[in-house]
Amino acid sequence: MNNNSYIAFREVSKNYKEFFALDKISFNIQRGEVFGYIGPNGAGKTTTIKILVGLIRDYSGDVFINGKSTSENRKQLYNLIGYHPQEAGFQEWRTVDHAFKTFGRLSGLSSDHLENRTQEILELMNLSEVRYKRIVHLSGGMFQKLRLGQALLHEPEILVLDEPLSGLDPNMRFQFKKIIRKLKQSGITILFSSHILSDVQDIADNIGILNKGRIISIGTPEELQNSFEVGNILEIIVADETALCKDLENLTDVDFVENVKSNKQLIHLKSNVDVDLSINQIIKILMDQNCKIRSFTLLKPSLEDVYLKLVGGETI
Repeated sequence: MNNNSYIAFREVSKNYKEFFALDKISFNIQRGEVFGYIGPNGAGKTTTIKILVGLIRDYSGDVFINGKSTSENRKQLYNLIGYHPQEAGFQEWRTVDHAFKTFGRLSGLSSDHLENRTQEILELMNLSEVRYKRIVHLSGGMFQKLRLGQALLHEPEILVLDEPLSGLDPNMRFQFKKIIRKLKQSGITILFSSHILSDVQDIADNIGILNKGRIISIGTPEELQNSFEVGNILEIIVADETALCKDLENLTDVDFVENVKSNKQLIHLKSNVDVDLSINQIIKILMDQNCKIRSFTLLKPSLEDVYLKLVGGETI
């Protein structure tokens, strides 16, 4: 474990009578990092987040921010955090401007600072045109932007997002991911949970996979894909109007061959084989048959493949 981490969970557990929502989880988040947190429903993601932001205080273990224990420095450290909950209620009769002013005052911002900060957030979120619109009339995407905007008003160093992309259409998810990347570039440290694996892969520097209250794997998206053998598949594409290669299924290392298209084959290798040696054998057969190869690719498992293998096929 890296003792210089900006955020550090150390042996954190939370139980409800005999049920452990979290079971001695430990992980690190570096300053300026985007940390994606994924796992099935009920895995403990929201419990972890509520412990970090101070909504749950009855737990064992400890959480540190910049080397200081949150249990011993609550007010000082919690002021560093902006929180976007999975469910957040707003009084719908308020306008966007009124909501920002209310949350800004609750965060202790002066009137002048609040006005400047409100304008900055409205521009960042592309909400300027609905500044004086009542919340009840906002679209789902605009409402999610309002949630994120209120979390940013007091200029937090840490942004905690619980399912920020849930329920958004593809265009709005793209806009949100663009905003999150901008926030990362400004130096904000971000922890976010999501059930949309492709979005996690698009944004996160590191990913923690949680299952049944335990961290089961942590790494960059690429590390998770490279280090975990879900299955090795070779994709072979031949030139148009050229016969597919033959006899590959007879090789000892090959499990089966899938002819996907008239010019495309997927060679499924058996588990625990020497991939490099298998590729060498297949290349020899291709050369002997004078196959006109357009591309030859070793396919990596997707993040979803890795996730499903680690959590035993449970859905998020």
